[in-house]
Amino acid sequence: VRGRIDVLVVRQRLWILVIESKSTKFDVMAALPQALAYMLDGSKSDKPRFGFLVNGREFVFVKLQPADVPIYGRSYALSIERKNELEQVLAALKAIGRLVLN
Repeated sequence: VRGRIDVLVVRQRLWILVIESKSTKFDVMAALPQALAYMLDGSKSDKPRFGFLVNGREFVFVKLQPADVPIYGRSYALSIERKNELEQVLAALKAIGRLVLN
């Protein structure tokens, strides 16, 4: 998706990709390939890197563990439209913030 994804990098360990979808609704997973490419191209640290994909309605967390063959995992898509999931997103962001800033 060209021209539709904004990126914010925090300390080379936290990548936030926001999909702007004012007129067209994109699946939040459309940002995953770009997020992984950025995360793989980051610093050569052995610490895990985290990504956060957002499309305004859904949120997906991504974790990349650097290795000879990097391993990544992701959450299922959390939605602001489902009960208590926004609270889960905020709690996860808080926990990741503590990991990244320490």
